[in-house]
Amino acid sequence: MHFYGTIWRPPYEADSLLLQAAAGCTHHACKFCTLYEDLPFRFRMSPLEEIEADLREAQLWSTDPVAMLAARLQSLPRPRGPRRVFLVGANPFVLRPERLEKIAGLIRQYLPAVESIGCFARVTDVGLKSGGELRRLRALGYDGLTIGVETGDEEALAFMNKGYRARDIVEQAGRLDEAGISYSFFYLAGISGAGRGGEGARRSAEVFNRTHPKRIGSSMLTVFPDSELYRELQAGNWKEESELEKLGELKTLIQGLNIPTRFETGGASNLVHVRGELPREREALAGALERLIAGADEESLRAYRVNLKHL
Repeated sequence: MHFYGTIWRPPYEADSLLLQAAAGCTHHACKFCTLYEDLPFRFRMSPLEEIEADLREAQLWSTDPVAMLAARLQSLPRPRGPRRVFLVGANPFVLRPERLEKIAGLIRQYLPAVESIGCFARVTDVGLKSGGELRRLRALGYDGLTIGVETGDEEALAFMNKGYRARDIVEQAGRLDEAGISYSFFYLAGISGAGRGGEGARRSAEVFNRTHPKRIGSSMLTVFPDSELYRELQAGNWKEESELEKLGELKTLIQGLNIPTRFETGGASNLVHVRGELPREREALAGALERLIAGADEESLRAYRVNLKHL
């Protein structure tokens, strides 16, 4: 398989076939992000020849005689091909519709059992496509996009150089809804800065309540020394939230969300993991966070953050 640099995927895509359609990020300007610094280029579109070669290799998943024999000897079910493909890269959805259609065609040719295709997407990637193009991509299997919106706090979006505004989140999520393409959001606790966590959470809840994400996954901001945000921090232009404030921010966000969605924290950036269905389990989730806040101390939580070398 062809992969360049560190490969990132959401926790809930663990069972998906990872297929590289692009590497790097077209935006590559968020002040906090260091995820793609190990690449020698900013963005690279994978040649169709590489994608096709990877799909041929993936075919062996369900046809490899050794794998089938091993399953038989262990009384396990016969290996079957993947049902979902997740295109890796920071934002493969930026690719032109024609390119995405060709990739879907290759997936259908080599892995006919695949039922859906997901990927990371930026808010701005959706805006590049017409309603008709989005509907066509949905018909070809594109569904379950993961969008790192990070926050609905206008001030934080601008300072972090996300490249879009809160109203764009609502507009482009609405266009995905119209096309029938489901999506999940990533929220970044701590992005609003010290003293503004609660306000950022409230503003985010107001924005998210106007959309329909099937899932909101939350990560916690970690400021790495090689990020632009670290330089802003050193210059005194921004202050980092305490770990306890970040937990309080999550509680405020959960209490403000009125839409039916699954809320979960996952990944290395979260020392504390909570998950549940909103609004049905709102009180249970908020209560769990409240108990964690009451029983935790900043020094211990901070030690985890400082010693976190990589996401």
